[in-house]
Amino acid sequence: MDINMKATVDQDGCISCGVCVSVCPEVFSFNDNDVSEAIEGDIPEDSIEAAKESRDSCPVSVISITD
Repeated sequence: MDINMKATVDQDGCISCGVCVSVCPEVFSFNDNDVSEAIEGDIPEDSIEAAKESRDSCPVSVISITD
């Protein structure tokens, strides 16, 4: 099964709460400005559910996951 899903973070709306980084550090991290960012490539298949949980847990709903 070929799954190509990508995550993005609207950095203008990110409040740096860290939920996404703690739930799915394989996909999300803080950049030099202490704002969350997603990996550039596809979400690893074994991290898709955690990435979706991060999106759903974001208090300001700035995470998108697309295929």
